[in-house]
Amino acid sequence: MTVAVVLVRGESFPAHALGVIRSADAVYAAADVDASAFGIEQVPDWATGSFVLIAGSRAEPTTAALIASGAQVLEAPVSPLAEAAEVMDRLRSPGGCPWDAVQTHESLRQYLVEETYELLDAIEDGDREALREELGDVLLQVLFHARVAAEHTEDPFGIDDVANDLVTKLVGRHPHVFADADKIHTAEHQELKWEELKQAEKRRLSIVDGVALGQPAVALAGKLGQRSGRAGVPLDLFPDGTAPAAQLFRVAAMARRAGTDPEGELRALAKQFALDVRAAEAAARAAGVEPTTLEADGWRKFWPTP
Repeated sequence: MTVAVVLVRGESFPAHALGVIRSADAVYAAADVDASAFGIEQVPDWATGSFVLIAGSRAEPTTAALIASGAQVLEAPVSPLAEAAEVMDRLRSPGGCPWDAVQTHESLRQYLVEETYELLDAIEDGDREALREELGDVLLQVLFHARVAAEHTEDPFGIDDVANDLVTKLVGRHPHVFADADKIHTAEHQELKWEELKQAEKRRLSIVDGVALGQPAVALAGKLGQRSGRAGVPLDLFPDGTAPAAQLFRVAAMARRAGTDPEGELRALAKQFALDVRAAEAAARAAGVEPTTLEADGWRKFWPTP
């Protein structure tokens, strides 16, 4: 007797299982599969001979019993991305992780911010191993929020909905790639077309609609400077005065208009300053001086030279 179990996702068979299915004496559906979708019968208790069982999960009782008795198992390879979503579902489900089960969009916000900044650090440090790990941590946040959203009682959506919306957006924002629109040959032209498409797509009433006001202040000022520049807002309408905030806004906004990322530049400079502080402290210790006792001249003495 030859018995095989074919694990399916939705209504698709793994390609390498078709030969086994065609040569079987009978093909049945397990209890966790819609038999009518495949035009077959549910597996009877008396099933004998050479047959194939179409199942949705190894955990289904009849399926599990057949696998335990040595039935051949055929299934399509699960992509790591799909497996990550399944792991998230398991963690969030009854019997999963108690901590994961009680999280909300609000409670997860801090982790999304933290993981994003850790990813930025990996990018700026050029650390490929850390980059790979931190991209995974950011992906976890996306999977986590999508799973929480899927449990909403009135307006649920899941990771597949998120992915579908993303595909629609990417295709719609690139008509020169996926349709017959005029070709775009420069990144600058592409950015301009993106803004035009987003303005029409989202029916924005203001040039500052869609700007994330919760982003870091320097990045926010830079983004506002860029958006207003595209619309022709002159520099003399920027906040004026000698207050630090006004000066910072003007510097950041003008830098972004000039094509510089003020947030990234400031982060890089701040990180270098932190390295210089550490270097001065190390030099002081090497000279037998405790860094906490340093005054202005002491810091100048041990400060690293460019």
